[in-house]
Amino acid sequence: MRQILTTALGGLVLAAAPSFAHHSAVMFDDAKEVTIKGTVKEFQYTNPHSWLLVDVKNSDGTVTTWGFEAEGPSTLTRAGIRKSDLSPGTEITITGHPMKDGRPAAAWMKATRGDGKEFNPGAGFAIK
Repeated sequence: MRQILTTALGGLVLAAAPSFAHHSAVMFDDAKEVTIKGTVKEFQYTNPHSWLLVDVKNSDGTVTTWGFEAEGPSTLTRAGIRKSDLSPGTEITITGHPMKDGRPAAAWMKATRGDGKEFNPGAGFAIK
């Protein structure tokens, strides 16, 4: 009986391993911060992770779309962030931990809308 339980427990641990890997933030450089100013292109308010896409106008007139990853809607809602708060065309200044490989993406830390309203997705982890 003990061998069966040990085998079953080992199987559960192995089955859970991909979910731990999925939630890794290893692609972001938490020792660095990047702040950009642009306009919201799209807010993908989805599970398991939301993405805020921001268009940034470069000095040569071209546009680069940056992606900022955050948690899913339930965590964002607890932080007071609704999809309607950041609709397309909204001016925003946003800060995050950039991708290590240099792609225009980051883990969303904080943002300020053009009217001064601030958004901190990490506040959604504080369960009340």
